[in-house]
Amino acid sequence: MNTLLLAIILIPAVEIYLFIKIGSQIGALNTILLIFATAIIGIYYARYEGLNTLRSGITQIVKNELPAYEIISGAAIAFAALLLIIPGFATDVLGFLMIFPFTRKFLLGNLSNKFKNKNNDKKNIIDGEFEDIEDENDRKL
Repeated sequence: MNTLLLAIILIPAVEIYLFIKIGSQIGALNTILLIFATAIIGIYYARYEGLNTLRSGITQIVKNELPAYEIISGAAIAFAALLLIIPGFATDVLGFLMIFPFTRKFLLGNLSNKFKNKNNDKKNIIDGEFEDIEDENDRKL
């Protein structure tokens, strides 16, 4: 079975199960308020982390380095913000794990190293200057 199709079926089923279990423990209104609170707090923190990642990426560019981790981290933060907007407890937990820098580095550390290693293989560059000298024989058009 296709993994995407399985995810489309299983994620809402898990979310509904968690809504029922948590709602029966703390009440329906508190469950709804908790969902809104996690979305608001998560989006605020995603914005904060996104700006930090952008600042770090600009610093890497100024140093003339490839901001591979910052690019991947920015995409992960955007995906985490999307997960936090979607109502549900399981998606909120995954979204918060992707927003916090420590867990994001743990989850995405190997991926950025692959990009940096590909870039480091291309260090055989010769830098030089040239001067274009026009000759009288070149102007015979």
